[in-house]
Amino acid sequence: MIEAIGLTSNPRKELPPALDDVSFEARAGRVTALLGAAGAGKTTALRLMLELQRGRGITFFRGRPLHRMAHPSREVGVLLGDVPGHPARTVRGHLRMLCAAAGVPARRADEVLEVVGLVGLRDERLGTLSRGMDRRLGLACTLLADPHTLVLDDPADGLTTRERRWLHGALRAHAAQGGTVLLTTSDPKEAARNADRVVTLDGGRLVADQEAADFARTRLRPRVAVRTPHASRFATLLTKEARAAHRSVEVVCESGNRLSVYGSTCADIGDIAHRHGILVHQLADEIGDMGPDPASELLSNEPHTDEAPRAAYRETAADGGRRRRAGGASKRSAGSSAADEPTATSEAPRAASEDSADGPQAHGDDTAPQGAGSRASASSADLPPSISVRPAPTPLRPLRYELRRAAGVGTGFVTAGAVLVVSALTAVMLARIGHTPHARLLGAWPRELPLPPAALGAGLLGAIAFGDEFRHPALAADRGTVPRRLGLLAAKLLVASATALALAVLTVGCDIEVLYLVYGRELAEVPADWLSLGASWIGLVVGCAWAGVLAAGLFRSTTAGLAAVVTVPIVVVPLVQKVVEGPSVRTAAGFPLRLREVLLSQWPFGGERYLAAAARVIGQPVGGALTLSLTALLGAYLFTTLRSRVR
Repeated sequence: MIEAIGLTSNPRKELPPALDDVSFEARAGRVTALLGAAGAGKTTALRLMLELQRGRGITFFRGRPLHRMAHPSREVGVLLGDVPGHPARTVRGHLRMLCAAAGVPARRADEVLEVVGLVGLRDERLGTLSRGMDRRLGLACTLLADPHTLVLDDPADGLTTRERRWLHGALRAHAAQGGTVLLTTSDPKEAARNADRVVTLDGGRLVADQEAADFARTRLRPRVAVRTPHASRFATLLTKEARAAHRSVEVVCESGNRLSVYGSTCADIGDIAHRHGILVHQLADEIGDMGPDPASELLSNEPHTDEAPRAAYRETAADGGRRRRAGGASKRSAGSSAADEPTATSEAPRAASEDSADGPQAHGDDTAPQGAGSRASASSADLPPSISVRPAPTPLRPLRYELRRAAGVGTGFVTAGAVLVVSALTAVMLARIGHTPHARLLGAWPRELPLPPAALGAGLLGAIAFGDEFRHPALAADRGTVPRRLGLLAAKLLVASATALALAVLTVGCDIEVLYLVYGRELAEVPADWLSLGASWIGLVVGCAWAGVLAAGLFRSTTAGLAAVVTVPIVVVPLVQKVVEGPSVRTAAGFPLRLREVLLSQWPFGGERYLAAAARVIGQPVGGALTLSLTALLGAYLFTTLRSRVR
């Protein structure tokens, strides 16, 4: 159950707030529609409920606000707009990445793909999906962690009639099993046809909160539904009779042999049909301009381009009444415990869905008006089996997510390959020109450049690690664009460190091999002081990667992350050199010796050598500047993280 209390957005300069003191409820086991024209405040209401926008008011999801939940995605499945994700990532890879973030088994991705009919498209890229397939994938993302509540912003926008039927059938099935469904729409007919309760917004204010039947009776036009094999001829006769009698009658030809007549009665239409000998198969009053029951046209001949999902939809429609969810889902009951501790029980069968494909209208005797009760039997969509989500160890969940995120697209591999090629060519050119120290030659680091290719590449990969989160926010459903969590930061720093270390070793190895092939053994020899040089080299590359991660996470941009990496040697290093060269500042030349004197003990296993190497790295201008920059970026990131938690 959702309880929204006093939702009010912040004022916009001299304009009134987009949402002003809106309160409503969405009960479990029912579909609630938030209805309003463009600009009425529907999306603002959802964003305030999900704590994605600043404002006043509070929303309880089964008695708890979202910020009190350890794992919101397990309680609330959210779809706002298109599916957020990198366009080059595959459908299956995207879902498996979200599985790692939510702490659910990877096989869950295949289960939801089968439910939404995207098994045949699991290797397609997100950027190639049609609007209908994107909606299907969006529903798969919301069902991934088996949430109790679904919150969707205009989910049927841009879909064909067939795709709308499928989507609303799936949402109806979720509600029929005890879940809560809240969706927004701007179409009154869609709200009356598919929802149990309609909450109407206008100008940011709540104007009505009604049952669907009351909404249809009071806010939609009554009409008479007519079915006849002579629809075109009968429509012409009705129009002619109304014009002769000076009556305002509107006749609308629906699909097939169906007519909708506004401004007349069943008695008048029956008299006209009898006088002209028109055969009538159906003649019924309908409360509300809701159109034909979608269940009566499940297999219409409407053109459709996605053949694989179309076949999956036919199979679901035919077998929806016979399938049963394995295991059940007691967590979707109104009195169940918290979503973070689900329990599995057997589930009651979904009743009355056998009537969805062969409803009353299909047999020509739908004389009763449509309503919420009859719509409840139109659920022919199957749902994935319930799962018991067991939290993985805290360090592993964000680490698995980050590994799947980094390996799911080819950006990192292309960047690493480009770095190796550029570094090898630069090393050959420097050797040909001469006058380059041997250590710099092995790292392909000319004096004219602020950083070597390996360090720039590591910084770029680190910036992409957080920059892609903001550009393609795959974690949008989990409280915000990118949740500021220390676990996520630690995972990104760890993966960036491993990537930078591998890049540093491979770059030097490739440079040595290329120099050996081109110039012989003399330029390919390893220096005698390789330990200190190696520590400096690895520290530089890993430090650049960390700077890229922290800056991109702090400034929410890949460009800002890479700019912070380049700023270290160009801006920070000269400042550090000026400070170090001052007469009142002691250098770190005797740091290892003084440290040993303070501790009064020998380091085991010759550890003083590694300490001395680390001290020399920090004592260098670049090392000191990088250390200073990383400390500042980490402090700023922690400050913003703690500040967001306090709010």
